[in-house]
This record gives sequence, structure tokens and C-alpha cells, in this order.
Amino acid sequence: MPPNTTASTGQQPGKSGRRKGRKARLIVLVLVLALIGGVAYGSYWSISTVRASFPQTKGTLTLKGLSGPVEVKRDNYGIPQIYASSDADLFMAQGYVQAQDRFYEMDVRRHMASGRLSEMFGKSQVDNDEFLRTLGWDRVAKQEYDTKLSATTKKYLQAYAEGVNSYLQGKDGEDISLEYAALGFTNEYKPQTWTPVDSISWLKAMAWDLRGNMQDEIDRALLTSRLGPKQIADLYPQYPYSRNKAIVQEGQYSELAGAFQQGGTSGSSGTSGTNGTGGTSTGTASGASGTGGTASGTSGTGGTASGASGTAGLDNQLGGLTRVLDDLPPAVGVNGDGIGSNSWVVGGTHTISGKPLLANDPHLSPSLPSVWYQMGLHCRSVSSTCQYDVSGYTFAGMPGVIIGHNQDIAWGMTNSGVDVTDLYLEKITGDGYLYDGKVKPFETREETIKVAGGESKKIVVRETNNGPLLSDRDEELVKVGRKATVDTAAPDRGDGYGVALRWTALQPGTTMDAVFAMDKAKNWTDFRKAASQFEVPSQNLIYADNENHIGYTLPGKIPLREESDNGSIPAPGWDPKYRWTGYIPQDALPYEYDPERGYIVTANQAVIDPDKYPYTLTADWGYGARSQRITDLIQSKIKDGGKISTDDMRQMQLDNSSEIARLLVPTLLKIDPENKDVREAQKLLEGWDYTQDADSAAAAYFNAVWRNVLKLAFGNKLPKELRPKGQCLWVEPVNTTGPADEAEKVRECGQRDPDRAQPDGGDRWFEVVRKLMDQPDSEWWSTPKVGTRPAAHNRDQLFKRAMIDARWELTAKLGKDIDSWSWGRLHRLFLKNQTLGTAGPEFIQYALNRGPWELGGGEATVNATGWNAAGGYGVVWVPSMRMVVNLGDLDKSKWINLTGASGHAYSAHYVDQTDKWADGELLPWAFSDQAVEKSTSDKLVLKP
Repeated sequence: MPPNTTASTGQQPGKSGRRKGRKARLIVLVLVLALIGGVAYGSYWSISTVRASFPQTKGTLTLKGLSGPVEVKRDNYGIPQIYASSDADLFMAQGYVQAQDRFYEMDVRRHMASGRLSEMFGKSQVDNDEFLRTLGWDRVAKQEYDTKLSATTKKYLQAYAEGVNSYLQGKDGEDISLEYAALGFTNEYKPQTWTPVDSISWLKAMAWDLRGNMQDEIDRALLTSRLGPKQIADLYPQYPYSRNKAIVQEGQYSELAGAFQQGGTSGSSGTSGTNGTGGTSTGTASGASGTGGTASGTSGTGGTASGASGTAGLDNQLGGLTRVLDDLPPAVGVNGDGIGSNSWVVGGTHTISGKPLLANDPHLSPSLPSVWYQMGLHCRSVSSTCQYDVSGYTFAGMPGVIIGHNQDIAWGMTNSGVDVTDLYLEKITGDGYLYDGKVKPFETREETIKVAGGESKKIVVRETNNGPLLSDRDEELVKVGRKATVDTAAPDRGDGYGVALRWTALQPGTTMDAVFAMDKAKNWTDFRKAASQFEVPSQNLIYADNENHIGYTLPGKIPLREESDNGSIPAPGWDPKYRWTGYIPQDALPYEYDPERGYIVTANQAVIDPDKYPYTLTADWGYGARSQRITDLIQSKIKDGGKISTDDMRQMQLDNSSEIARLLVPTLLKIDPENKDVREAQKLLEGWDYTQDADSAAAAYFNAVWRNVLKLAFGNKLPKELRPKGQCLWVEPVNTTGPADEAEKVRECGQRDPDRAQPDGGDRWFEVVRKLMDQPDSEWWSTPKVGTRPAAHNRDQLFKRAMIDARWELTAKLGKDIDSWSWGRLHRLFLKNQTLGTAGPEFIQYALNRGPWELGGGEATVNATGWNAAGGYGVVWVPSMRMVVNLGDLDKSKWINLTGASGHAYSAHYVDQTDKWADGELLPWAFSDQAVEKSTSDKLVLKP
């Protein structure tokens, strides 16, 4: 059957499906032609090979190990609902069904988490494996399984693994998925059995992508090569608490006296360069990270950085780490950057049903298949032997439900962004490292990396008391600069300092226990108790129940630091006062229950105002653009007694309003661009409502102007380690003591992946520009003449230059006729298979990938189809799913996934939800036995 998946369900393609011009309908035809002609492996493949891996969804199968029959009911979108009579049977069937649809994805994930990608993909992945082995996720996962998790959780993990292995039994790779057939041409890889530890390891990969401010630590240190402390502070402004409200406004925490005693610190609110939970670093590190360089200005494209040579070595070291992180494949996000999400809950006093409504849409890197897998897990009769009746979003490879609802409660998640990682500079001496005036020996272990089609490679992993030595994994990380300036009391640098990572996820935890406990929680007390076990990654958890209560809680293992260290830049590992002093006790973490205002919004903004809380949670919150917009939308609905419906919640998720456009457009309209073509583009902004719909020409032009404002004002003045690859500038050398002649300038090219470069245009940059709008003569608004483009010496001149540059950029990209312009033509989503779809032969990529879709929305909007302003306009992160839970009638809840249930490229359910997702639609979400039965199209019975 052709992969026009809408046809398989008898539905008509939406307007986005018509306009995006995908080639999906032609893929099978091309495949058949390739088969006939023997092109691109066609002599090996056949239609039967492609279909061999499709799951059996009807009839009866025998599953050894079951204690009784299990039913798997699938709807028209292939979404399974499983019915069993025991917990073990339920999770065993979950493992079997997820393996049917997604085993290749599961297999790749576990190889990534365990640093074994080279076993599947060959020598190209050796560097990644070295880095991942150094982190040691699978070692920590095994420790969790052996020492931390409850006996019940282990039982469930074992049952899940048995289900997966029952599916694998007797199957070769090509029987499992098309990708294995393709891999068969380059190596003899065969899938191995699944283990409980494989499921736990995935939690570590997820935590890595949600790890907090590690990249900000690196960036602030790198910025010192060209910018001074005040300039760096300009780029990391304080959180605007008075304008963008924190999550917890009426909440509380308890047992603070005990918390202070356990933590051994009085907190660090607003001291030593930190501003409590929302503070910012000025770029200094008490001398620890080489702050000798200051910038005397930022003129031209590179700025003058007199004295900045003192940080050159640290640039090399941390720049090398950044390049390693660029290459590391993301698990669920964009390698830790730009991760965001929306969730909010509205109490029954403000809803049409009189019961709470809860919405969630996590923003993650687009992947094919989607990181989420929709599923229901139902005990036929809830009892002590079968405790679950839960439905929602799962991860293929993990038992249980991560986000969703059961018969009593619903919950959602957004990344809290709390600081749980610290980088440490380490003085290496022989076979050890310096700590508190003494040399301590490394902890070491040898790892063997097996390589498909090549020889195995052995590496030695070294760890300090702060964590694994990441600088062993890249040659440039070893080269700490000879001129790096640190505190005068710092040890001699010798051949260079190393870089070690301390991270809460590198210690065994209990998050897997928390997943099962949340899935069966019946009330707020149960939920809070379950959440307290959700140690890593720390998430904002929102809650609602059918007794009309709503709540929020912040769980997680969150470190306490000495007053002199706010965790914002790399710290001196040799100094004991920079060690973590403990963790904030769970009872001392903020929460909120039934607030008087009747709703709670979490969208990666600050958790709590530092004036109301004694601990530092992070120095790097999201800046609250999305959260405040959601709050405003809710307030506009409930004013004068208005009530909110399920569809109102859906429409809020689709809000495309641009806060930065609202700020800048009035000024842009006052500028006289002189050139008639630029003036023609400027007129697009007249009367524009700041909504970034896919067909909006105004949105296209404004975002191009915004991109060029950022590039001219900031991007061209950043060090090469932060700028995108391919962007080359003539800049003044960092060791100049005064303005350089043109002949003395050097050509420097950006080094960062375009999707992760700066300035990315997110809401931190909204805040940077907002503060500078009242400083029209700031040095940031200066930019030199380039060719016929005029120089700028103030804000309005730079805005004019950005308008000119944007006009000609869009002329090149979209054509001279502005009537043909649209935001969607620039802002496109491509869905790519995360392995062979990005690096396989062209024919394989063509077969596995889908797109493009032309999208509305944008960076830091509620409909957060993110793009990186430094790298281009393409979509780099998305609402990976959307859901709205109706606690008044769970069968009236709605959901949608980015792609589909299946990971099989030619399945009808590969991308059968994507068109509706792109159009902002939600699917019915059946939960009750009657509703599920009514929606069932396929039924499979698994028998013992």
C-alpha cells in the first residue's frame, strides 16, 4: 500500500498535506522501479521484505510466560490499548507490542545509551561511543537496578524485557525492520536480547538532553575571549519576575530548618554574583576560568578584545567539548539546548465542565518516528494483583506511562531547567589530580568498543572526585591554553587543565520507581509521594484530579553549592569550597496546591521568585515569554466569569503570537528605509497582528529582520566557537591592544552546528534586546559597512540595515514578488529517520524520510516550532505531542502525536498523525472500556 497514510483511514488530506508537496506517494513506486532495475540494493529487497516486519494486529498469538490471555485493541491510527489481568502480563504485553512497532528505534536507543553505536554503524561512531562510555550511563543504570529499585519495579522491568524478547525470538534483522535489511549490506549485525537495564539506560539518555545549563556554562566561559564582564552580563540579563510570573506564586515548602542543616549552607540568594534563582553570571569565575581578558569594545564584526588572550586556552578546551557535544546524537532533544515545553492546568471553577482541564505539549527535537508512543495499559479489574488503568505517552523501550492520566488523576511535565551539572577544571599531575593541596589517584576502568566491519578499540576512562574526565575524549580538550588566566592561587597549569563533569544522573536513582507509582496514584498525596522519587531529570510536574484539585510540584535531586559558587561557569576542581555540599531535601522544594487564582502554568520559566525562596535552583531559566502569553490567554478567557473548554485549551496550544514582534514593529515602522523595495517590504508590517501563521508574508519579513538584527548587533561580535559553521568573518585578533588595521584582521569561521549556534533568537535574546531598546546609542547597535550596505552607529541605523539585509535575503530565498512570500515557505519541518535517514545512502534516506511541512509558529511562541536565528529558518524543535485531558469526562480528552504509532517506513501508521498535527487538530482519546471497544479496528489476543 502506498505511504499516503491518510488514504488508509479513509480521510482526506488536510490543507497542509496538500501544500507541503511531499513525495511520499511516489516512494513505493520508486522502490518498485528500483527493485525491477536492481538499483540501490533493489536486487536484494522485495515488497515481501518490506512488509515482513509489519506487526500482526489481528487474530491470536502465543506468548510464553503469560499467566492469562491479553487483548491488544488498536484504533484506526494503530494506537494500542492493552487489557490484562495481572501487572506482569500487562507489562510483558507492553514490551511485545512496542517491539512490534518500534524495535529498531529501541535498539538504536540502547546502543546510544550504552556507548555501543559502533556495533551497529561502524567506525563513524567510535568518537561518540568513547564519549558515552566515559559518561557511563549503562554502568549507572546497572547500579540502579542492582541497588536502588524496588523488587516490584524489577519484576515489571523483567516482564517488559520478556515481552520484547518473545517478539525477537526466531526473527532475523530483516524480519524486524527495513533498517536492519539496509544494515545487512555493510555488516552482519544481529539484534540481541533485551534486558531490564536497557530500559533504565534510556532514562539517562533522556536526562542528558534535559540536563540544564551545561551549555550556558561553556558559552559564558567562551565569551570571555572577546567580551568583557559587563558585555557578558548584557547577554544574560536577570529574569523579569515583575513581568513574567514564576510558576509558584501561592505555593509553599516545608522543613526549611532541617533543610539548612542537611545542606550545610545558608543558600546563595543574590550573593557573590548570583541573583538567587533567576540570577546571572557576569562572566567572572573568581579567577577560576581564566577571566583575565576583557573587551574594550565590540566594534566591527569581531570587536576589540584587548587583554582577552588570557582565555585562549580555555576557549580551545571548552570549544573542543562543544564540538563533541555537537556530534553526539540527541536522545529526545536538541543536544540539551532549546529544550522547552508547555503545560498548564485550569481548575473546575473556570471550566465549562466544572472539572479541571490539563494541557501539555513537550518541545523536543523532531524525530521519525516520534520519541513518544501512545498507549493504554488497562487491568480488566483493578486490584492488588493488577493495579493499573492508565493511558498516555510512553517511550518505546520503557514500561509504564510517562505522561497521561489514569482513572483518578492526570499529569504533565515540562523541563524545570534546574542546574544539575557542573564542569570542573582539574589540575592533572601524573596518574592523579590535585585536590585540597594533595594529589589523588584517578579511578580508572578499561572499555572495549566493538566496531562493525573493523577492529575493536580499547580506551581508559579516568574519573576525579568530581566525575569523569571529559577532556580525555577529544584532543582539543587536552590543550588547555598556556596563557589561560586563573586565580593567582591556582596551581601551575603545566601541560593544561582537564575538564570533569559532575552530574546528578551519574549517581544511581529511583526515577523508574516513580514512573510506576505515578501511574497508579489516586490523589495528590499519592502523586507527591511518587514524584519525590523522580530524581533525574528534574521536571515541572502539574497535576489534576477528578475531585477538582490541581497542583504543581518540583521533584529532583538538586545540588547545593557553596555561597561562592553559583554553578554558572566552570569551577576549579582543586578547591574544596567548590564541591557540592548536599542536595535540597524533597520537602524543601517548591509546590503549589489549589491556588486561589484557579490555574497553574509551567513553560520553563522561573519556578519561584528568589525573594520567596532561600535556595539557588539555577542561574539560567527560560525567560517566560511562553508562560506569560499562556497566562494572558487564560486570564482573557476567565475574566468576567468566562469558562474554558477543551477546544479553548487546544487553541491556546496553537497560539502563534510573537512577543518580540510586538516589541520591535512599532519602531521598525518609524524608520524611513529610502529604498522602494525595502519600503514595500516594510509595509507588510503595517496592521500586522503579530501572528506567525504559515501563510503570513509579514511574519516572514519580520523574522528575517529579527534574524538580521541579531546577527548585526550580536552574532558578528561573538567568538567563533559560538557562531555557526560556514559563517566566516574578518575580525581583529584577540591579542590586539588597540584597533587593528584592515590588513591586520584575521579570517575566522564559525565552529558550531547551525542548530545550536548563537544568537539563537530565543526569549533570552528577547530580554537582551528589550533592555537595549532604551539605550539607542549602545555599542551593541554598531556594525561596520559591508559592500554597499551602510554602517550603523545607533539602534535605528542598525534596524534600517537589518531591514535592507532582510529584504534582499528574502528576495534570494522567496523571490522578488512579496505577494508570493509566506512564513511557511521559510519555516519548514523535515522528518528524518534518526540514523540511516541522516547518514545512509541517498536512496535509503529517500525511503525513510518525510517532508517538508510548512509551519506557522516560531521561537518562544506558545506554538513553539523553534528555529535557530543564527543558523536559518528551518524547524529544529517542535511540540512533539499535544494533549488535553478533560477530568470531567476522560473520554472527551484529546491527543495527537508528531508522527504515528509505527516505526515501519511503509506502514499506514508511519506518519498518519502528522498532517493533523501540522493543522493543529487533536484526535479523540478513548479511555473507558466502552469507548475503547467502540474505537477498535484491530484486535489481537495474546495467549499463554
